[in-house]
Amino acid sequence: MKEKYIYPACFDPSSNSGYSVTFPDLPGCFTEGSTLDEAYKMAQDALKLHLYCLEKEGDVLPIPTSPNAIKVENGGFVSLVDVWMPGIRRSAQLKSIKKTLTIPKWLNDIAEHEGVNFSYILQRALKDYLKEHSEDYVDHDDF
Repeated sequence: MKEKYIYPACFDPSSNSGYSVTFPDLPGCFTEGSTLDEAYKMAQDALKLHLYCLEKEGDVLPIPTSPNAIKVENGGFVSLVDVWMPGIRRSAQLKSIKKTLTIPKWLNDIAEHEGVNFSYILQRALKDYLKEHSEDYVDHDDF
């Protein structure tokens, strides 16, 4: 996996909504923005998320087409959009997810009475357990 990707994007000025943006090499990756600046930022976000999903699925990323080889409608233009992937990968890894668990009522009652932060305790216990039992565990000391 690369840290930085650059793909050409087609910017099409729409009559009412500003700019629509598509990526010829990445079907299904598109966005829009009211202004050119907003459209470019939205294009970067769309590209990051799309590439992250492809990476996660293990898909081979297409080779970017040369901007000179892309035909656009009148008024449209091609611009290169670059994205830096380490940040999106880290954000996805650190994203909190909700888990449902079952504990005895008596244990729940005592823990609530003591003001226990269930999420913190579970995270700490899982980290301690995985440090002892998993070769694949990587410590993310972020809470």
